[in-house]
Amino acid sequence: MLYTAYELSHAAVRPYRNIATATRQFLQSTQNPYAEWPANRALAAACEVFESVTKRYGKPAFEINEVVIGKNVVPIKEKFVMEHPFGRLLHFERDAAALPSNQKNAPKVLLVAPMSGHYATLLRGTVRAMLHEHDVFITDWIDAREVPLSEGYFNLDDYIGYLIEYCQKLGPNVHVLAVCQPGPAALAATAIMSAANDPNVPASLTLMGSPIDTRKSPTIPNHLATSRDLDWFEQNVIYNVPVYYPGALRRVYPGFMQLTGFMTMNMDRHMNAHVKLYENLVSGDGDSVEQHRRFYDEYLSVMDMTAEFYLDTIKRVFQTHDLPDGKLFWRGEKVDPAAITKTALMTVEGEKDDISGIGQTQAAHDLCMNIPSERKADWVQPAVGHYGVFNGKRWRDEIQPRVAAFIKANSRPS
Repeated sequence: MLYTAYELSHAAVRPYRNIATATRQFLQSTQNPYAEWPANRALAAACEVFESVTKRYGKPAFEINEVVIGKNVVPIKEKFVMEHPFGRLLHFERDAAALPSNQKNAPKVLLVAPMSGHYATLLRGTVRAMLHEHDVFITDWIDAREVPLSEGYFNLDDYIGYLIEYCQKLGPNVHVLAVCQPGPAALAATAIMSAANDPNVPASLTLMGSPIDTRKSPTIPNHLATSRDLDWFEQNVIYNVPVYYPGALRRVYPGFMQLTGFMTMNMDRHMNAHVKLYENLVSGDGDSVEQHRRFYDEYLSVMDMTAEFYLDTIKRVFQTHDLPDGKLFWRGEKVDPAAITKTALMTVEGEKDDISGIGQTQAAHDLCMNIPSERKADWVQPAVGHYGVFNGKRWRDEIQPRVAAFIKANSRPS
């Protein structure tokens, strides 16, 4: 019922949003001789703020059309190389003819995006930085409300299975970079492939802000995940997709609920940001307005997760700690990180991360006890929070160069 009520509220607000849009367009029209009057600018700004907080945000585009490598402008083409019902493997194909000679055999990198409410485009900045020195692929997860029930279910085991298939597709010298939530799944996939002596096991695995062991420096989201039993989550945050979506009647954890949780953690900051948006619109500070739009167009774009994947993650990652306690099984097979011997391991954490606390990602090193110490690395980035680990200036200037150097040092001969 809550999902339907949410959809109805959007429908109810739509006429008012249309009026606000029409009013803003009239007030800002170049044909309006009074467009620059202070009162008109203030009203137009109020209309835009109302639009921004009430409109529906769809899946954003990556908008990475080219990258400059040295003196070369290299066109980028998006290409799906594997497609499954709940996710696709997307390749950011660099134009080979435009690449510098030292980039012809660049390392392949599989970016594992979170399936935690936001789309893979949240890693746009991660992708852009990595494209300068790497052949980049990303897991492009699909909104569960768009997947018909006839496609079956999708749980944590299926997620791990997808990652194994992607690594096998990309071959024996792929480097996996898992951002936040998929860290345990990426580590499990690597362990399973290692135990099976799979020739396509990743050459390196980099875990960034990942909840490998959430008992270390627990954060507010960690406490929330353990404050209730699993039945409470199933009864209070799982809903059926409304009938007018392709995934009608599929049980999901709606994206809007995940977004609500994110917003309430820092409600004052978000309210102040929209007050500032109004002030910048009135004053004509176009750069600040555009920066706000770019951030919130991404931040407010959310997707649904299947109920089985969400509940699996809550239970096995946050409540029973299956991976660090040696209790994780994948399709009946025990997952043992100690089996990893050929894959190098790097962990990255943010000093001010309020989602995955210090030590949660580093825990992977203790689990992977048979990786030689010279093939392990750990970096704690000062003065960044969760998103600063994989996006922004410090990611580009301080973290990414370290990750790139680690990948280069642990690449296998072609």
